[in-house]
Amino acid sequence: MSEQALLTVEGAGHRYGERFGCRGVSFDLWPGEVLAIVGESGSGKSTLLGMLSQRLAIDEGAIRYAAADGRALDLAQLSDREIRTLWRSEWGFVHQNAADGLRMHVSAGGNIGEPLMATGWRHYGRIRERALEWLAKVEIPSERIDDPPTTFSGGMRQRLQIARNLVVGPRLVFMDEPTSGLDVSVQAAVLDLIRGLVQELGLAVVIVTHDLAVARLISHRTMVMKDGAVIESGLTDRVLDDPQAPYTQLLVSSILQG
Repeated sequence: MSEQALLTVEGAGHRYGERFGCRGVSFDLWPGEVLAIVGESGSGKSTLLGMLSQRLAIDEGAIRYAAADGRALDLAQLSDREIRTLWRSEWGFVHQNAADGLRMHVSAGGNIGEPLMATGWRHYGRIRERALEWLAKVEIPSERIDDPPTTFSGGMRQRLQIARNLVVGPRLVFMDEPTSGLDVSVQAAVLDLIRGLVQELGLAVVIVTHDLAVARLISHRTMVMKDGAVIESGLTDRVLDDPQAPYTQLLVSSILQG
């Protein structure tokens, strides 16, 4: 791993009116590291993901990002244009519902090609060739390149969304419950795909999940949230095999008994 953290979070919080959705969150995320944020509904994990990805404002504390050009960017101080530039070149976001991250009536090849064009690709043949390469990576048959996602299964849509996000070579990818709602066998295939691509590309990933099995399978570290605060954090195996906080013990116990 690099000696410089990719994300540095210091006492970050977001307020909904008079109430904080999460508060006092601090951690570093390193290049190539996968961090799982777990907790029940309402724990603050989605609010934290929203702040990290700049979909929600940082109302307290600070979040800094180490850009590819060496700059340390204070996310709260960036303009909308600067945030859009990060999304085009350095960040990706995999939604729980693939339809939120795809152009549903654009072909599979077009969905992969659009991010390339946004970063300056202009040669149609090269764009199509790269789209075919990524369809192969995410195990979608090449003959489906001209089919729209409306004709795809849920698992295929999610794999296409992953290809759309990774084709430009981002350094940091946010994932919001990427396997929720999929059949168990499809979930396993998508998780295997994500794990393989993360290792192959050296991605840093922040993944929000309520499923501790997902955290165990693909994350290096896990943060447990409750009532808007981080109550336990550490290496994933340590957190899940030897939880210290009573709430984490309850979460792990409920999974074991389920």
